Amino acid sequence: AAMGHNIVILKQGTDVATFAQKAIAASENDYIPEDDTDVIVHTKMLGGGESDTIIFTAPTEKGEYDFICSFPGHYAMMRGKFVVE
Repeated sequence: AAMGHNIVILKQGTDVATFAQKAIAASENDYIPEDDTDVIVHTKMLGGGESDTIIFTAPTEKGEYDFICSFPGHYAMMRGKFVVE
């Protein structure tokens, strides 16, 4: 309950820092802003020993898509690129 992790894949062009700031206010929704259109897909917030599965269709536009953990303060180190070729 004190700290969790998730994976949030964001649409191209999303400002990661701005999204992360909005996510802080969405603690009741696993740190995913309910009205945000920048999210392609995300897992639920997970604790130690937990797992989640997501099935989704990758975007058709080739390129790099940022993914982050949206728990407050995590996005700076817990991030990467989802590559569509």
